[in-house]
Amino acid sequence: MNDVEKDEMLPEYDFSEAVQGKYASSFPHGAKAILLDEDVAKVFPDTKQVNDILRALIPSVTKRTRRSPRGCV
Repeated sequence: MNDVEKDEMLPEYDFSEAVQGKYASSFPHGAKAILLDEDVAKVFPDTKQVNDILRALIPSVTKRTRRSPRGCV
């Protein structure tokens, strides 16, 4: 199979009535879609819970990443 054949859409795909960006306005500006693994999604089933936990972790993550330059105390 050559590159042209790989890139072609199959006949059963019909996007003739598709609307580009139809749901884009439902997301806040700057939001990112992140896929959670199934086991994680079972523990944190909604956006608020995921964001609350991640916000609680931010201080510990930023402390570990803020290190003195090599050779400085």
